[in-house]
Amino acid sequence: MLNAAARLIYRRRKFDHVSPLLKELHWLRLPEHITFRLAVLAYRCQHNTAPRYLTAQLHQASNIGLRSSSSAMFDVPRIEHVTIGGHAFSSTAARVWNSLPMAVQSSETLYIFRCFLKTELFEGSYNWHCA
Repeated sequence: MLNAAARLIYRRRKFDHVSPLLKELHWLRLPEHITFRLAVLAYRCQHNTAPRYLTAQLHQASNIGLRSSSSAMFDVPRIEHVTIGGHAFSSTAARVWNSLPMAVQSSETLYIFRCFLKTELFEGSYNWHCA
């Protein structure tokens, strides 16, 4: 759907390459968009603005004595069945959050977090850096 919308906006044919269009529109590809949504939910859980049923699924990591103990990392639960447990919110959101750079994680507001996160994902997706 995202690719079709980009082609519609630029009036391109069905088989034209869509990556340059998405880059020009500053749209994230689908995997990065999913990562973006999970990271925003994890941020909201971290700051207690998410629904309780989601916040209850993420637990702060207890890294006593480690350098990372001051960071706001989540525990990634052990997975019994990779095909089922690996796709659970508690597992995927924790992995996505823990993979973010500390500068993104430590954003003061949700708006700033979303801006930093989108820039981070966009640069990683398109190997594009701001001048």
